[in-house]
Parts: sequence; C-alpha cells; structure tokens
Amino acid sequence: MDTEYEKEMALEILELVGNKWTMLVTYRLGQGAMRFSDLKRVATPITSKMLTQTLRELECFGMVSREVLPSTPPAVEYRLTDMGRTFLGAVSTICGWIGDNRDALQEARERYIQAAAA
Repeated sequence: MDTEYEKEMALEILELVGNKWTMLVTYRLGQGAMRFSDLKRVATPITSKMLTQTLRELECFGMVSREVLPSTPPAVEYRLTDMGRTFLGAVSTICGWIGDNRDALQEARERYIQAAAA
C-alpha cells in the first residue's frame, strides 16, 4: 500500500509532467542546451515568470540541469538530464499524436461548441 507521502509525490509528479509548459520546455530542450532568452523565444507564448517556474520545477525533479557559464555578464544554460531525455520520448509521442489528430480534435471541438449553443 502506498503511503500518503508516496501518493502526494505521485500526484505532484503527474502535475509536473502533464503541464503544457513542462512538455513545451522539454520538447525545446530536446533540441540541445539553451540559454533562458533563447528558450523563451522558441517556447512562445510562455511568459518569463512561467518559464522560470517551469525550469525550477524540472531542475527540482532532476529533469533539467542548470549551468552558470563563466562570462560577462553571467549567462545560464539549461539542458535535459538523462532523466529528462527519457521523458522527451513520451513528449515526442504526445506531440506526434497531437499532429496526427489536430484536425479531428478541432472538428470535434467545433461540433461540441455548436451543439452546446443550440
């Protein structure tokens, strides 16, 4: 039987990995290490605040590493860890499913909205 702590931790992890920003940031970092500003540019429309929060959560759970580069001014680079790269496989599968079903999902949504308005 799972302890209360294990249940809470499982829910916290599900909340993290099911978050749209987690998936977007993971997908973008799958292309290679990036500085914050570069990541923000390719992860549009994420805000700076949400990107910071997402990166901190991913770092907390060991999915992203943060490296302060020796430069003036100091720069920070983010990259997926081994665990983050294993999660990238799941994210890529979900992104593929979205691409394969985008039109059907949009049509279903439009039908639902029309039916609800009737």
